[in-house]
Amino acid sequence: MDIKRIEEISDSLGEFINKEFSSYAIEKEVTLNYDEFCFIAEEDGKILGVIKGRALYNEVHIVDLIVNHECRKSGIGSKLVAAVEDAYKGCGYAKITLTTYGFQAPGFYKKQGYELEFVREDNDPRLSKYFFKKVIL
Repeated sequence: MDIKRIEEISDSLGEFINKEFSSYAIEKEVTLNYDEFCFIAEEDGKILGVIKGRALYNEVHIVDLIVNHECRKSGIGSKLVAAVEDAYKGCGYAKITLTTYGFQAPGFYKKQGYELEFVREDNDPRLSKYFFKKVIL
């Protein structure tokens, strides 16, 4: 057996992942409810921000929220988060989850109504990891 790192997922590997991931959920009688998302904010062809993630089982998970440094504190991040909330509320998902580091946006997510579940402390507080959730039933 060889273990190797790959740079891109081929069609055949993608099919393997999807088949095995889905069949295991079915075997365990869990609804997969899988969906990937990416919302962008743009103006005059310029990307101002992006939010991406995936929904599965009963939660939506925000993987990345990135706002152009020139546009921060302008409400773009709040609008992108709201777009995700609006898209998935009432669609069978119970909550939205996310993680952020101390140097990134814990205060921002608190202002958006996200509840801090716990913090994984690091020797460098900037690298402490914050785990948030928001119920969206």
